[in-house]
Amino acid sequence: MDTLSTETQNRKRIKEVENAFSPPGETLSKPNRILVGEGNLMKQGRKKMEQKAFFLFNDILVYGSILMNKRWYKNQKIIPLKDIKLEDMEDSDDIKHMWLMCTPRKSFFVSAPTYEEKRAWMMHIELCQSSLLQEQVPNQNFDFAKSWIPDQAAQKCMRCFVTFTTTNRRHHCRKCGFVVCNKCSKDRARINHIDPKKLLRVCKICSKTCKENEISRARFDSVGLWGDAEELSSEDE
Repeated sequence: MDTLSTETQNRKRIKEVENAFSPPGETLSKPNRILVGEGNLMKQGRKKMEQKAFFLFNDILVYGSILMNKRWYKNQKIIPLKDIKLEDMEDSDDIKHMWLMCTPRKSFFVSAPTYEEKRAWMMHIELCQSSLLQEQVPNQNFDFAKSWIPDQAAQKCMRCFVTFTTTNRRHHCRKCGFVVCNKCSKDRARINHIDPKKLLRVCKICSKTCKENEISRARFDSVGLWGDAEELSSEDE
C-alpha cells in the first residue's frame, strides 16, 4: 500500500485520482478527506480473480478497473467505510493473502501480493473505521450481502444438482450467493439492504424464506398497530 506524507501531496493526488476515472465518477475532493493509501489488489469477480485499483480514504473505499496503471481507470465504485466488515481468510493452494469485504449491497474476496500488504490494508481500514466511530453514531443493524460463489466453483446447480451446459446456464441467487440454474431461480424478491426498489433473482429456497419473512413482518406490523390503538384507547379512558 502506497501512502502520502504531506497535505499538499494528498490534495494533489486525490484530484489526480478523481480525474483519472473515465467516464467521470463521483467527486472525491472534499474538505477533511484524506487519501490514506492506494494499491492494486486481486478482486474475485463472477468468473475469475481480476486486478483492480483500490484507494483507501479516511471515510470511503474506492476501486475501479485498470486501463493504465496509476493513470487511467474505469467503473468507479465507492463504499462508505462505515458499511464495511472485514473477515480474514486462510490461505488456500490457489489463492493466498485473501480476505472478505462484506457490505450491505455486495460482498467480495480480495487478495494482496504479500502477507505484509494484506495486513497493512486490513489494519488501515480498521484504523479509519475506528476514527469514524468516534465522530459518528455506529449503525449496528446492517445486513451484509453474501459473497457470490464463483462460476467455475460449481459444475452443477447448487439446489437441484443438474449439470450446467451451454443451454443450462449459471445464475446467482442474490440472497445466498449460490450458483443455480434458471429453473431454480425463477422467483424474484426484494432484498432491502441490496436494493429496496428492485426485485432481484433468488433461488427457490431463499424465495420461500423471503415470503415467510414478509408474512412475519406483516403480522408484526398488524399486532403493532393494534397494540398502539389499544394504548390510545386506554389513554382516552
